[in-house]
Amino acid sequence: MTGRWQTVVGITVSLLLLYWALHDVSLAELWHHMRTANLWLLALSITIQTAGFLIRAARWKVFLKPALADPSYHARFASTCIGFMANNLLPARVGEFARAYALSRSQPISVSASFGSLVVERLFDGLTLAAFLAAPLFLPGFRVAPGLGDELIGRVIGVLVIFGGAGVALLVLIWRPDLAGRVFRATLGRLLPRRAADKIAEIMKSFIAGLGAMRSPGLVMAGFAWSFLHWFWGALALYVGMLAFGITGPGYLGAVFVQAVNAFGVSIPSSPGFFGPFEASVKLALLPFGVPASQAVSYAAAFHVGSFAPVTFIGIYYLGRLGLSWGEVGHSEDIVEGST
Repeated sequence: MTGRWQTVVGITVSLLLLYWALHDVSLAELWHHMRTANLWLLALSITIQTAGFLIRAARWKVFLKPALADPSYHARFASTCIGFMANNLLPARVGEFARAYALSRSQPISVSASFGSLVVERLFDGLTLAAFLAAPLFLPGFRVAPGLGDELIGRVIGVLVIFGGAGVALLVLIWRPDLAGRVFRATLGRLLPRRAADKIAEIMKSFIAGLGAMRSPGLVMAGFAWSFLHWFWGALALYVGMLAFGITGPGYLGAVFVQAVNAFGVSIPSSPGFFGPFEASVKLALLPFGVPASQAVSYAAAFHVGSFAPVTFIGIYYLGRLGLSWGEVGHSEDIVEGST
């Protein structure tokens, strides 16, 4: 899909989800919840959320270790903020490419190896968030609105089945990469045109090479420990933000669940800044707890806008400090793909 069509699809998805999030919400009630919110707690939640980028930058060292033994923390933090700034302001989700490219400009690592570490990071995120999605449902103290519990658990089990299959496939890629290549050639490789099959095989080879970190048990344990810390910290930010809007029913376990739903929600194609998927996913995640739509959406919008600004300004600052141009950031996907 070309960049133009990615942009069109993303904006369309955002508008549809914004409509869904707002169609049953009274503007008067929305304003009431905004006006009566505890601004000190909201500011604290945004501060916690922004501090999470410090944890994300620290975690990145684990996934970079096979390619770069001791990357600068400052470079990792700067590149992380540049990547999220790019996602907030530029179309086509170039943030991960921009993040990889920015690190390669300041550290002795190739852009392809830098990007490969982010592929591994996303795999750890997906597995961690799948656990976040399911675990709260089975813990004491977790309650949902009457009549919605069985339906919610059924849907979560469906998600876990999908991720379970993905986990098995991932283990095959890690421990038997030769088998994965043979299976691809014997199945999809036979159905696709030769050029397309060769291209996908090359992508698989680069992808498998990026999984090198996961062959070390120590790095795997460190990766999961940092990932759980990072996402539990994010859930804390959401929980404090919920308290700012008087949303107390879900509790911290509910915030863990909201964190997972929201993280998966904002991963779909959308406009820059994830406007639409963010609000819709928070509203959807809070529905089982009986939170009124107007209260859920007002909380989501305030938290989203508040957390959008700090990392965006920090990213712009580091863009100048590292001497990067907007053109480089906007074309970082082409740069990364050209290096693989």
